[in-house]
Amino acid sequence: MRIGVPKETKTLEGRVALVPAAAGDLVKRGHEVWIEKDAGVKSGFKDEQYAQLGVKIAPDAAALYEKGELIVKVKEPIAGDLQHLRRDHLLFCYLHLAAEPELTRKLLDIGLTGVAFETVELPNGDLPLLAPMSVIAGKIGVQVGTHLLHQPMGGKGKLLGGLPSTERGKVVVFGAGKAGGASAALAAAAGANVTVFEMRQDRMDEMMRLGNNVTALYPYHDVVAREVASADLVVGAVLITGAKAPHVMTREMLKDMEDGSVVVDIAIDQGGCFETSRPTTWKEPTYVEEGVTHFCVTNMPGAVPQTSSQAICAAILPWVNKLASGSEWRSNAALVKGINVEAGQLVHPALQGMKP
Repeated sequence: MRIGVPKETKTLEGRVALVPAAAGDLVKRGHEVWIEKDAGVKSGFKDEQYAQLGVKIAPDAAALYEKGELIVKVKEPIAGDLQHLRRDHLLFCYLHLAAEPELTRKLLDIGLTGVAFETVELPNGDLPLLAPMSVIAGKIGVQVGTHLLHQPMGGKGKLLGGLPSTERGKVVVFGAGKAGGASAALAAAAGANVTVFEMRQDRMDEMMRLGNNVTALYPYHDVVAREVASADLVVGAVLITGAKAPHVMTREMLKDMEDGSVVVDIAIDQGGCFETSRPTTWKEPTYVEEGVTHFCVTNMPGAVPQTSSQAICAAILPWVNKLASGSEWRSNAALVKGINVEAGQLVHPALQGMKP
């Protein structure tokens, strides 16, 4: 099969879907792999590294999409990509369509088959292609949140870990999956007092094992309101596979936070889990609501493309191999669950009620 890897076009997005070694493996399996010129540069991979392994270099996006049958990229297609996509393309990338009705409509109009990384689901419910980027986003959420608490950044001037004679900072995390768990672990390691809201008992147990400075609680409304009011940093990492994220923090709760506090919404790709969240970019990453700084960048892992590209490539390569094998992939239940759109129809159950 002809596999095409385009350059990412989202604002300040540096990832590439396939690193040279992975693309080379696909070539050895008999596939024709094309990559757009300079697609890997921001991740530290030059065109020469791909060419040495038998990968063909397309001079621009138009040529890349013309050559490709299976299009493998990282982020959802935007304007520059959509003009090149065709009905016969098999698209494999993050889509997050529940939060993108306009994109959904355009993909339906094109009529292609779109398999979303975030909805490829194993029988036990695990999401293997979402997991690595969730961990990175969880870590970035706390790193960025810590920085935004600094007074020169408009923050309240609080050091999360504290030190003798001062209070520790307080971090509240919604969700103890891959992203929320990574946020909680990093915040706890920094010395902050951490409260994690989670509904699953096994995940609450896991959070408690992070240390004596971590508390895991069920998200009763009044308890959430109380904990948020005293938080310095709040991280939202709530996920319903393929669906729009529920709002777990209201504007009224936000009003009770101290001015200069910070909220980070990792769920923003799926619409955001805070009532006051709206998508931002790495170019203009923050805004202030009710005196609280909001960080809601829709491609957080794109800030560390060397790490992120290696991680996402290792996760997706086995699935790219399956998709490139022809129609046989349709017997794979996990990949079938990953189909979001096909032949102008919404396929994934979480999207059935959408009105794009």
